[in-house]
Amino acid sequence: MEWWVMAFDRFTLLRPSGLTKRRLLAALFATCLALPVGAKGTNTETQVPGTSPTITDYILWYRNYDSPAVKALVELALDKTPEYGAYRLIRSSEMGQGRALRELAKGDTKVVDIINVATSPQREQSLLSVPIPIDGGLLGFRVCVVNKENRKRFSRVHSLIDFQQQRFRIGQGLHWPDTDILRANGVSVVTSARFEILFRMLDNDRFDCFARGVNEVLFDLERLKDAGMVVEPYLLFGYPMPSYLFAGPNNIVVAHRLQLGLERAIQDDSFAGYLATYYLEAIERLRLNERTVLMLKNPYLTEDSEPIARRALESLRRRIERAKPLTSALRP
Repeated sequence: MEWWVMAFDRFTLLRPSGLTKRRLLAALFATCLALPVGAKGTNTETQVPGTSPTITDYILWYRNYDSPAVKALVELALDKTPEYGAYRLIRSSEMGQGRALRELAKGDTKVVDIINVATSPQREQSLLSVPIPIDGGLLGFRVCVVNKENRKRFSRVHSLIDFQQQRFRIGQGLHWPDTDILRANGVSVVTSARFEILFRMLDNDRFDCFARGVNEVLFDLERLKDAGMVVEPYLLFGYPMPSYLFAGPNNIVVAHRLQLGLERAIQDDSFAGYLATYYLEAIERLRLNERTVLMLKNPYLTEDSEPIARRALESLRRRIERAKPLTSALRP
């Protein structure tokens, strides 16, 4: 079996049977009674006999749309559910994560329909989550983007206590769940409401490490094109933090379509192919098995998400620790 399927560990046996235990059960019967073509999305057109099929527009948060991996996964889920009708994926206007989540919670589909972010109890309460970690748990493994001249400073860190005693500061988004997780583990955090500003803050030494997910850091640096910033080669932070797709609280059909599409992709192994295409290179290039792993606790997971996140994280950690060398262990 391919490593990325093993890492995922067929977590569908553990996760809730629907979008959430509380919400989907109430709506599932109604959802299953009718074919959901023309259900709530954005700017759904009315089909006239003899014309082209109905097309439903879905607005994806701009940072997700600009991420090849996230955009490809949303398209995969939508492509796997043709019975819901044709679709068009649209880039949202540029806005911070906090505003995007607020707009999604309001249910204003003229602004945003779908967003991918790390989960939290508040987000699962106010939105409809699709409880499938889109990256197999990789977001919970994070490396440090640093100014090039500072990368060797982290070679003396061998434990979380070492990191704390050297008073390293980590930069994170104001509304990111990571911020609270890091602070709960005694790590000093500097925040900004805008993702792009964090790179400027790092450049100005406002903090020492911009912690980014293994699944996203290479894409970040490729877009940044700043030779003065690199991934330091010594540390790997790990904590259970699944990354979900979210829809608005009343947009049950969109959330159900996304979940059904991902379930079908898992069953036919196209999800495994997706993970290999977008994340295998990053795992190899970052040499995760050569790094000191600093495992942190996440006290903010819901009862539904905790077993999903922990199983994905532990599975990936075991494979990283056993990899000798990493490339040979991770290849099929």
